[in-house]
Parts: sequence; C-alpha cells; structure tokens
Amino acid sequence: MTAVPAVPATPVQPTADGTVLRPITGPDEVELFNRLPYLFNHEIAGDLASGRRRAELLWTALDADGRLLARAGWWCPPGSTEPLLLDVLDLVPGHEATAEALLRRALAAVVPDGAVPPKYTRFLPAGWRGDPAVRAVVDGPLSVVERLGAEPFVERLRLEWRAGTPVPGPTGRLVFRPASGEAEVVDLCTGILTGTLDAHSRDDLRRMTAREAARLQYDEEFAHYTTPREWWRVAESAETGEPVGLVIAARNAYRPIIAYLGVLPAHRGRGHAEELLAEGTRVLAATGVETIRASTDVGNTPMAAAFARAGYTAFEHEYVMAWR
Repeated sequence: MTAVPAVPATPVQPTADGTVLRPITGPDEVELFNRLPYLFNHEIAGDLASGRRRAELLWTALDADGRLLARAGWWCPPGSTEPLLLDVLDLVPGHEATAEALLRRALAAVVPDGAVPPKYTRFLPAGWRGDPAVRAVVDGPLSVVERLGAEPFVERLRLEWRAGTPVPGPTGRLVFRPASGEAEVVDLCTGILTGTLDAHSRDDLRRMTAREAARLQYDEEFAHYTTPREWWRVAESAETGEPVGLVIAARNAYRPIIAYLGVLPAHRGRGHAEELLAEGTRVLAATGVETIRASTDVGNTPMAAAFARAGYTAFEHEYVMAWR
C-alpha cells in the first residue's frame, strides 16, 4: 500500500468570524474529518491510502476552538488527480452559511477555472422524503449545493442481493457466453444506448455520439475492473443466434457488483433483462459472495422491476445533483 504524502502547510486566511476553511493535512487528520457522521467515514482512511481520495480534496471548516462545523470531500479514481464526485458534504445544524462558504472556497481550489464541477451525490434511506429525522440532516447540504448552482439530476435505487436468495433459472430462450473482447463490448453498449432510460447515459448522449459514450464508459469504468473478463456475459437468442444484450459482473474496489446490464432495442419488452441479471448473479454467486450490489434509476421502472423479480431489494436511494 502506497503511503500518502501530507499536503504542504500553507497560510490560511480565516473568515470574518474566525472560521478556518482548509483541506486536511493528510492521514493524520482523518479522525478530524470524520467527526461528522456519514456512511463513508469507515472508508476514508483506506481510500486515502489507496489513492481513491486525496488530502487536498477533503476540506474542513473549523471554528476558533478547532471544532468541525462542516466538511466537503471528493472521490477520485485511483491514480487520478481529478475529482470524479463530490460525495461528502456535512454540517453541524445551523451552520449552513459556513458550509456554503466552505464549498465555495473548496470548489475554487479543486475545480479548474471554466470547468463544470463534478456531480454531488448523497446516499439516503428508502423513504427519506417522509422521514423528518433524515430531512433534518440532509436538507442543509442539499440546499447548500443548490445555492451554489447545482440542480437535481437523478435519484437512483441502491439494490442488494443476499446469498441464499433464489435466483431465477435459465429459460432456454437465451444462450450465454463470455464477451469476446473490448470491441464487442463497445459495439453492444453503443447499440444498447438507443432509447436508454438511464439519466447518466442520456446526459452523455446530449454531448457526444453513442459510440463515443460507450467508448468513454469502457475506458473510464469497465477497463479498470480487475476481476475475470469471463464474468462479462453476452446473451444470444437460442433461436437465431443474434446478440440480445450484455451483463457485466465484477468486483469494484469495495464489493461484488452488477456493473452493467443492457438489452438491445429490438429485444426489449420480453423479460430478457431479468434473464441477463440472473446470469450475472449466478456468475458472482458461484464465487461464494455474501452480497451483490447494483443500482438503477428510480425512473427506469422496467429495470427496477427486473431487479425485484430477480430477488434484489432496494436498501437505499442515491440522490444526485449536477452543475450544468
């Protein structure tokens, strides 16, 4: 494991009320950063050591007594210096103005001039909108991001399959085989993007061609999975032999996942998404995993229904906001 160098100390100008806004100095201040609760806290130290986080991307707002009033943190792919997501933003109730000042200063330091800031994402319990206790915690950060120009982008279901949950068996309609390689995966993903209901993919298609979007997803996501490529399964029609869809089972830096699932437009509406999902689940279950995670947009009701029929339950929601 590579040691993480400390951020060189630089003079910090306190705000008018004496609050100090600055990134942490290094691993020695992880405990300080974690004084506000959130579900990622137990991962911060390991992420920092592995390069998935950088000290200069973990910002704090400290009062004159050193008390943590707010914090903001970005996640980045290992080996990258560019933040991919703002996924930590917390504050002590009543200190929304401090959190706004912190995020404003941190964005100026983290995001190059003229660049669009990375999306903000927050994991929330299912039914969070109707829970006053949850709203008391999350409304502050959401309003801070909104005041700085971000807008709601998508809400996603976080899904989980647990060992012992029955998996639908093969129907005989599809034949599965490992993907032949990078070119086939990019070709299939390009075709699957036609008519997609996925918000991130639809956003990509507003800025680039389907092939460019598929190529980007391969390069920035799929290429980094170190688990066997034999887990990437192409479905073909048992009757005609033509390709129907693709499922990518993998393990990311944290856990086993269904990384990708898609059906080609000509074969949609026939229940094939559920069959693809069952195949991906069988691939991972055969390795003895206890849980498998996945996600899909709340608005993608056909895919959400396929996950439910395959034994996946929604345990959390992910709320995403974006700067345009």
